[in-house]
Amino acid sequence: MSKWVRIISLCAILTLILFAAGCGNSKEKTTGSSSGNKSGEKQTFKLAHITPTDHMWHKAAEKFGEELKSRSDGRLELEIYPASQLGTEADMVQQIESGSIDFGLITAAYLSARAPEFAAWFMPYGFTTLEEANEARKSDISKKILSSLEEQGLKGLDYLFAGQRVMIFKDKQVKTPADMNGLKLRVTPSPPMQDFYRSTGAAPEGLPLPEVYAAIQTGVIDGMDMDLDATITNKYYEVAKYGAVTNHMVWPSVVIANQSKFEGMPEEDRKIVTDSLEAAIEFAVTTRSAQEEEFKNELSENGMEIYEISPKEFKKQIDEFDQIYSEKSPLIKEFIKTYRK
Repeated sequence: MSKWVRIISLCAILTLILFAAGCGNSKEKTTGSSSGNKSGEKQTFKLAHITPTDHMWHKAAEKFGEELKSRSDGRLELEIYPASQLGTEADMVQQIESGSIDFGLITAAYLSARAPEFAAWFMPYGFTTLEEANEARKSDISKKILSSLEEQGLKGLDYLFAGQRVMIFKDKQVKTPADMNGLKLRVTPSPPMQDFYRSTGAAPEGLPLPEVYAAIQTGVIDGMDMDLDATITNKYYEVAKYGAVTNHMVWPSVVIANQSKFEGMPEEDRKIVTDSLEAAIEFAVTTRSAQEEEFKNELSENGMEIYEISPKEFKKQIDEFDQIYSEKSPLIKEFIKTYRK
């Protein structure tokens, strides 16, 4: 009898082993399929930026969200926090570093104070059109500049462009750099941008964007460096008479993420993110380029005198910028050498 008990016990043990092995194989197959296409975890990303909701950067962020959702069959979604809802750009970068938000559209102007290589993008009169700048963002040198953020634990994913920079003046029609001598102009507190304006004899003021309308209205400043998009969305035409469409600098934001968090995402999700960004960036450039004449007309219809200043007037300032900034970084020197025509 004891012999049969031992046999039955042995059979029971073998059955349990085979059952456990079967469960293990089943679990492995389930796990493997969950990391495949369309079957990963559902996730809602957070993105922050500084512009109002009718600005091109916000529209591009919306397009990014649409693409994420579509390409992931609804698995990946995006919450957008526009118009500095989460604080200044410094605040947003800090939140990206901590992982509390996933993506930020951070101006290259702000980043140039943290990673000097981004100053390369502010070479005056470096690009004639947004399409040229958009092509430049795909180059090896532009990607090297993005990678300079990695030592700060940040991942530069790509560049996103709004309109090029123009000059807005309250009550003086500026036609040459000499006309700018002594003028107090609101300029983003970015070293390369402020250095360019100082080289004209102007006095750049780094006012926060929400204070600019009142500052020019009351005469605290005489004008500003701006883009046509924001000149319209912030209604600066109500308080400034002249708009010089110089297009003297491009105005990229940099799409950044927490490096370890982004690189820790499944490969499939990283690809969806980068492909969605590419679609949003191309949408923004194509749409914004087509709006150039429309924006100039809209400003004219609202009482602003719109005119152009030849780049030849700024040759001295261009040469000075190239010389000074080429000495600051090999990457800046390479960028200027590559794109200065």
